[in-house]
Amino acid sequence: MSKKATSTKRERDPAATRQRLIDATVRLMLQQGFSGTSVDQICKEAGMTKGGFFHHFENKEALGIAAIESWGRMGTALYAESWQDSTLDPLKQLHRMFDIMVGFTRRNDDAVVCMVGMMSQEMSATHPAFQAACEKELNLWTENVAKLLTAAKKLHKPKTKFDPFQVAWFLNSLWQGSMLIGKTCRSQQLIRDNLKLARDYVDGLFQAN
Repeated sequence: MSKKATSTKRERDPAATRQRLIDATVRLMLQQGFSGTSVDQICKEAGMTKGGFFHHFENKEALGIAAIESWGRMGTALYAESWQDSTLDPLKQLHRMFDIMVGFTRRNDDAVVCMVGMMSQEMSATHPAFQAACEKELNLWTENVAKLLTAAKKLHKPKTKFDPFQVAWFLNSLWQGSMLIGKTCRSQQLIRDNLKLARDYVDGLFQAN
């Protein structure tokens, strides 16, 4: 297929073209951050011209926000297996959530990374739009986990008093921090060990049946 035919086909599917740019941005930003990624690199990665880029996004920041939102939707979909099955014991749903997280560490990628965590560190202090986008995704994860903890409190007798949202934020912080340290120390096992401790901690909040 000629370049002209390929370009025409993309123009007929603007949603797919837009997603192509977002996917390229995610790949590059996971490797080298937002500041280290140029529009030229994104266009090359996506196989597009700058004209095509600016047809879909006003600037690189707008595309970066879209990349965070896309990553959030993808992550939520991956966790949905544990969050959406209301017939399961909520504590078992939390166990399934931890299993999904451990599964991320068993892929062939060099490191377990999170776009939201990376952009929170790099951009939150200087770009309010990035801060808001990252905060939204972190809040969503925390809210879903807090719902499960709240439901577990109703079904299982707590061993100690605890605030589901405080525990959910603790788990979110542990997950994000573990990915950061695991990447730095190049240890997937470290992340798995931390998740095992987190799971044991959650189980320890409730009395054994």
